Amino acid sequence: MTMRPSQLPKVRRQTLRFLNDPQSAIRSNTGPDLQPGLDALASALQVGDLFWVQQDMAALAMSSGEQLAAARWATADRPAPCGLLYWDGGVGYIDGYGVEIPVEACAWGPHQGEMMLWLLMSRDRLVAETAKKSHDFTLVVEEIPPLVPIFGTTLPVGDGPVPMVDISPRLPQSVVAALASAWLLMQQPLLIDRSRERADKPTARAYARDGLPAPEVTVVDLRRQYTPQDQDPGDDEGGRHYRYRWVVSGHWRNQAYGPDRSLRRQTWIPAYVKGPNGAPLLSTEKVNVWRR
Repeated sequence: MTMRPSQLPKVRRQTLRFLNDPQSAIRSNTGPDLQPGLDALASALQVGDLFWVQQDMAALAMSSGEQLAAARWATADRPAPCGLLYWDGGVGYIDGYGVEIPVEACAWGPHQGEMMLWLLMSRDRLVAETAKKSHDFTLVVEEIPPLVPIFGTTLPVGDGPVPMVDISPRLPQSVVAALASAWLLMQQPLLIDRSRERADKPTARAYARDGLPAPEVTVVDLRRQYTPQDQDPGDDEGGRHYRYRWVVSGHWRNQAYGPDRSLRRQTWIPAYVKGPNGAPLLSTEKVNVWRR
């Protein structure tokens, strides 16, 4: 079953019912040492902003994340202090004792002076994957939350970036890098489209009965044309002249911004063609254009 952005508030609401019920299977079958992590997840989901990342955007986040050597996890570096981000189509896998478990969502929030990060998968995906791999048992779907927590940990929130190689080896580095990359890309309005989608009508009515406004989901996607630029937007080589053109691949740059350009943050520089207009290209490779 394919989920839509308008359904994410309902999924969040139903997941919270399981997390807030001490008699639910996810609570009663979890040891006391892990209960604080589930408490923190419930708190983050209760107040967190909702994000839906479309497949093209997820692909760029994963690709650019491969080049991200370090990331910051402080509140100022997140799109919201607490949030739930759903990756349309998933964002890789985590190793569960030799079994690849798909990651479809990430939730975050404060926890004991650090940032809690939970990786989750959908109940529908869990049921589908189980049916493919085993016919020896049947899941009791009614006892499974719509979003299933599969791994949680905390990340430090200091001023400096945390090298990816220093993150817990149990976390899939590609997933963590994609999340950090997505947060950075969301700060680039020339590259990213952000739109708002309201909860579906049944969910909106349920919130209204509780005296709450209907939640909205921020849908994040690439702009309709993610095109290479004719020249480097940060090129400061002055009077240097070239006789040819060539393709420069997309990459991260520690870009200056803020008052008197005194601050720095990682900014994704899309692929572009460098060199004078009309000059011959040194490569015969295509310059790809990203479209939705």
